[in-house]
Amino acid sequence: QVQLVESGGGLVQPGGSLRLSCTASGFPLDYYAIGWFRQAPGKEREGVSCISKSDGSTYYADSVKGRFTISRDNAKNTVYLQMNSLKPEDTAVYYCAADIWATVPAMCVMPKVDRNLEVWGQGTLVTVSS
Repeated sequence: QVQLVESGGGLVQPGGSLRLSCTASGFPLDYYAIGWFRQAPGKEREGVSCISKSDGSTYYADSVKGRFTISRDNAKNTVYLQMNSLKPEDTAVYYCAADIWATVPAMCVMPKVDRNLEVWGQGTLVTVSS
């Protein structure tokens, strides 16, 4: 069964850090471009960071640039999102997605992204609050 499972979300104070993990089962993650997306209540799902399958090139949304880092460990079939200097506006459900045909940065900026990528995880909630 093809599946992505996110973990690592939780409650953190402003300025704190979290590391999200996205682990694949049923398919080799290194053949896929991977993205992290987030959706806050009442807002559309937006691309946060994406990493390509080929040369490891990355994309970051302006709102997270310099604070978040995406990385992949193909041996563990896992992609990570290290989130530092968290702000209340980072509060959202974070999803990872995989697509064998997607390119970076297109994967992160395409409209209606929830309809256009192959595999999605179930999401993990990140709450930044004091």
